[in-house]
Amino acid sequence: MGAPVRSKPIQSLTAGRGNSCRPRSGVVSGYVLRLIREQQGCTQEGFAERLQVSADTIAGWESGRRPLTAVPVGQMLATRHRLVQLGATPSLLHTFERALEADVLLAGSLGSEMSVTASALGSMVMQRDLIEILAWPLSGQPPRRIRELPEPVRPRRGPAPGGPELSHSERRGFFANMRRTAEEARGGEQFLLRRQALYLAGLDDQEDTGSWLAHQQRLERPTDWLSNWLNLRSVAMVSARHGDQEHLAHFIDTALADEAGAAANLNYWAYWIGELPLEHSDAFIADSTPPQWSGHKLLAHLADGLSIDHGYVDLNIHSVWSLLQVRPNLLRPGVTTSVLRDRLPMMLDSAGISTRGRRELESIRYAIRLAEA
Repeated sequence: MGAPVRSKPIQSLTAGRGNSCRPRSGVVSGYVLRLIREQQGCTQEGFAERLQVSADTIAGWESGRRPLTAVPVGQMLATRHRLVQLGATPSLLHTFERALEADVLLAGSLGSEMSVTASALGSMVMQRDLIEILAWPLSGQPPRRIRELPEPVRPRRGPAPGGPELSHSERRGFFANMRRTAEEARGGEQFLLRRQALYLAGLDDQEDTGSWLAHQQRLERPTDWLSNWLNLRSVAMVSARHGDQEHLAHFIDTALADEAGAAANLNYWAYWIGELPLEHSDAFIADSTPPQWSGHKLLAHLADGLSIDHGYVDLNIHSVWSLLQVRPNLLRPGVTTSVLRDRLPMMLDSAGISTRGRRELESIRYAIRLAEA
């Protein structure tokens, strides 16, 4: 094995003009790289030898001091190939790639001179796997793929962070920029940017977050059906996140009551969990033709959300019911159908289910019985 390749020194992350600081980058991808190393049972020194870099480089990558987002493309591809050869799981490699994207978005959203018109947040419709990783250092909630990891082969020595961390001032700066972006993004061309900035701003735990979001969404005056539908959905989801279920119930009873609304709901969910390829606008949501996605991943995702403690349980119930109307073949014997069948009695015995939700659960149970007869 050749001599370790040492990364070139990079400019200090606190260097800048005057008293301003450059935003940190690489904190999420660095932490995921650490998880990959720990899953391999390697020390930083052993991992450095396998990746043909110095131990200091590994330490810098993992801490974000030497951001992985600054690594040249060729070196990053070579590093990824070595990670594959070392046996890194596909799930962790996928998370690593999304973490690099999240770091780029975070760095752009942490800068004090962030341009709203140049923000990358409006360049594509984000899916769950990216949103979860982007939100990780903001909310402290690890993504699903991370929660499912087994314990590392080697126990950690000494105190260690439980996830990628931003300072209090960085978190406040991020949320301030999300609010400014949402307030300044106007017009049809910036609707996606505004919608996604509002979603991220909703992760803020400040006391005024709910009232600020409600005010911003009252200001929205969409002129087309899809923008109005998406705005209604955003209001309902944000309200439910903050404990108000009335808006969500109204959204289900009105915006999902016709064929167009039902199709939009399923298209939205299918895209969110990755059954559709990346899109650069919301237009695909309004496609009322027969869906081009299979629905298997979607049914599994929605079934996992059938819990009385889930904040969007009524929407999950309705979406399962609606999905089975257009994809009854999804109820073939299998793991997901078993999960549905096993959860239905518990859900039906719960006092917190709406009358509509209870009626739809009964319909789902009847459909399962027919499929298994």
